[in-house]
Amino acid sequence: MLAPYAANPATSLGRHHDESPSPLRNAFQRDRDRIIHSTAFRRLEYKTQVFVNHEGDLFRTRLTHSLEVAQLARGIARTLNLHEDLTEAIALAHDLGHTPFGHAGQDALNACMKDYGGFEHNLQSLRVVDKLEQRYAEFDGLNLTFELREGILKHCSIKNAKQLGDVGQRFLDKTRPSLEAQITNFADEIAYNNHDVDDGLRSGLITIEQLQSVDLFASQLDIVKENYPKLEQKRLIHETIRRMINVQVVDLCAHTAINIQENNPKNIQDIRQAPYLAGFSEQMTAKNLALKQFLRKNLYQHYKVNRMSAKAERIIRELFKVFLADIGLMPHEFQASAKDDKARAVADYIAGMTDRFAIREHRRLFAVEEYF
Repeated sequence: MLAPYAANPATSLGRHHDESPSPLRNAFQRDRDRIIHSTAFRRLEYKTQVFVNHEGDLFRTRLTHSLEVAQLARGIARTLNLHEDLTEAIALAHDLGHTPFGHAGQDALNACMKDYGGFEHNLQSLRVVDKLEQRYAEFDGLNLTFELREGILKHCSIKNAKQLGDVGQRFLDKTRPSLEAQITNFADEIAYNNHDVDDGLRSGLITIEQLQSVDLFASQLDIVKENYPKLEQKRLIHETIRRMINVQVVDLCAHTAINIQENNPKNIQDIRQAPYLAGFSEQMTAKNLALKQFLRKNLYQHYKVNRMSAKAERIIRELFKVFLADIGLMPHEFQASAKDDKARAVADYIAGMTDRFAIREHRRLFAVEEYF
């Protein structure tokens, strides 16, 4: 049932290092499995998005978010006859380069790296799978297919693209990635927006009353209340959010199908040359924007989140400063890579930390009562 314009492992643009094909798995399945077994993927369990890991056990982590994105993306791929294994693999890999402490950690590390080339989690995810994972005898990284690597790299500056070789070329040529990569970007957006609503309500930082000003939430809440007038609040919230996700997925599939029909791509190269084909309708785009604006104002900029972010930023800044001044404080493998680029090696070490490890490492270095 694979569409002619879908990515196909049989015609993949290949890997940096040639390998014998697996008798049991196609190339994209092999990519997915390598990601799941990677160290960076396991660490996502203790990296958070909005809430610091120790704030509570019920909030989403980068790992649960990646699994949710994979579930959404795979279902969308199946509906559109795209390659499900590739879509799932991109979803599972898309956050591998994220720092501890979510966006606050990334912003802090980017500020620290301002004079050393900057830091961006998209590029770091690619760096993880291309170089930092060291598991195989014959090469560094995971040696993933081109199609998976281009799916990880959602955006990139021209300056950085020139240094990335094959996977950066599309930013220079102004072409598009596969449809599998395009729909995964939207699955990511659907997952984090709607699940931040869930975590925000659970934390008490936002309320149902506030959310009734957001059409995407209010319209589904009204339907749930009409159908289940005596539903308890916990189920009311879940039922509303799952319906929010559903209407967005249905809209995405329907509008993307229309775009595909209008452009009539014959193969994946036509997808690369066409405008972006995956997308919401104009109405859903507007509703999503309103939801994002609400979350930015009422959740991400909430004073309690700002307090957590301020702590996180201080931890990142102080760790970066002390490691840059003395690379001998880092593990041996990072000391070795620091010989080529000290600041980048420090950034690699910090970016790979989980929330709780970064907190412990900071205590080990700065708290006088800590000896080990």
